[in-house]
Amino acid sequence: MKIWYSPIIAVLFLVLFSCNSKADKKDENSTKTVEEIPELKLTMDSTRINKFYENYPKLAKFKGDVSSLYQKNKSTQLWQDNKGIVEFGHTLFNQYKNLGQEGLKANFPYNEQLHSILENASKNKLSKEDTDVMISNLYYYYAEKVYTGFDEKTSISLEWLLPRKKLNYQVLSDSIFKKSTILDDKKRKMFSQYYKLRDALKEYRQIEKDGGWKTIEIDEDFKSIKVGDSSSVVSQIKDRLFITKDLKENDKNGICDTTLIKAIKNYEIRHGYTPKNTILKEHINDLNIPVSERIKTIIANMERCRWIDPELEKGQKYIEVNIPEFKLYLIEDGKIAFTSAVVVGKTMNKTVIFSGMMSYIVFSPYWNVPPSIIKSEIKPGMAKNKNYLAQKNLEWNNGAVRQLPGKNNSLGLVKFLFPNSSNIYLHDTPSKSLFERESRAFSHGCVRVAKPRELAIELLKPDPAWNPERIDKAMHAGKESWYTLKKKVPVYIGYFTAWVDREGNLNFYKDIYGRDESLIKLLTEE
Repeated sequence: MKIWYSPIIAVLFLVLFSCNSKADKKDENSTKTVEEIPELKLTMDSTRINKFYENYPKLAKFKGDVSSLYQKNKSTQLWQDNKGIVEFGHTLFNQYKNLGQEGLKANFPYNEQLHSILENASKNKLSKEDTDVMISNLYYYYAEKVYTGFDEKTSISLEWLLPRKKLNYQVLSDSIFKKSTILDDKKRKMFSQYYKLRDALKEYRQIEKDGGWKTIEIDEDFKSIKVGDSSSVVSQIKDRLFITKDLKENDKNGICDTTLIKAIKNYEIRHGYTPKNTILKEHINDLNIPVSERIKTIIANMERCRWIDPELEKGQKYIEVNIPEFKLYLIEDGKIAFTSAVVVGKTMNKTVIFSGMMSYIVFSPYWNVPPSIIKSEIKPGMAKNKNYLAQKNLEWNNGAVRQLPGKNNSLGLVKFLFPNSSNIYLHDTPSKSLFERESRAFSHGCVRVAKPRELAIELLKPDPAWNPERIDKAMHAGKESWYTLKKKVPVYIGYFTAWVDREGNLNFYKDIYGRDESLIKLLTEE
């Protein structure tokens, strides 16, 4: 190929080459005259840190951890370089501003100073040293709020006695040095239910932003709606169910068909009702609970999730009972192996929120009547009827009262013990009809199990000597016998009024003990 040069091209080439050469020389000369910006190196010693907390006492609880943090960093700054606040500092601040996504309010004690540091540097009146310490305090504040929630004293005051998760400050420190946020979802540092409820919160806030749902208007004499009925109420119900995706398609007509009944049944299951073929007034009342109230319920249960150690879910085998759901689950290797309806304590005898290690199964048990029941029920009964004890299959036993084994025993044919100071356990019951009710808070505090025989079979599977036939025989022996589990099984009794199940469905349950209100109040007042 022949290359052809014109005089014009040759001139342009010389000009460009000349310009580039001059520019290069200029750059070489300029580098000699530009003064390099020195590396920022602040002294973050104990004197400086102590002075900071004198000026900002509302952050004093973080003093020890912040001091240790700077010692680990050779008493130099963490959040600044010679150009200003490092990118990770701004990332942290953005997460703080988005605390609403975690169901929390952004209320750092020194909010004004914080915003001047990270949004309007010209108004920042803090020294570089105090600026750095302030951001360190923001980090611990953020981690505590999101990762731990209210302190143990507060959760105990709310009658939550499950073991609390401990905040790992070593992990917090390492996260700062690695420039990673404490709530990096890829690492999943929280109880898994937390993330599911957080997604639900986002969805329900979007519903609220879009206008929520309208109140379904009914007449005072409204009784029910069934398939074939036609009214303006039907179209209102369809609109409402379509918003929460219980109804997949909305034809907007006023005729109740099987598709609507299927949708309302789905809604009923998600809200703790027994599915019915009719839409009742109580269902309308539940549908009319505003989305703002549902959001508060989600936020309250996210807070409860902060208190639970995620290690709990790593157990190979454990039992969980959710009091407002009236359900028991046996979990094995992360999957539901068994479930049963339960009856829990009535309002005057609330079932305690706590955990224990199931150690024994007692077949054909005696029922040792608690002193409180002897005083309130047994003695008044004896005063009216001299044959009261015999008629109730009761007997005196070393100054106490116990009920003899048998099908009419209040504990039924089997009980499951996990020793605890509250004397709470799982047991059978002769009152089987109670399990058919939607609300099942009737006991004196213990948990009655609808399928105790099946639970015993599941728990004794590791022992081949105890087949279903032997279990049946022991349950009907009329003589108390104890079995010691070869491996103890953790039991967790919790209280969740909002819960996302394994199919991804958001469920709401009635706050039977009225525990949400006080927690929501604490969260909204903070």
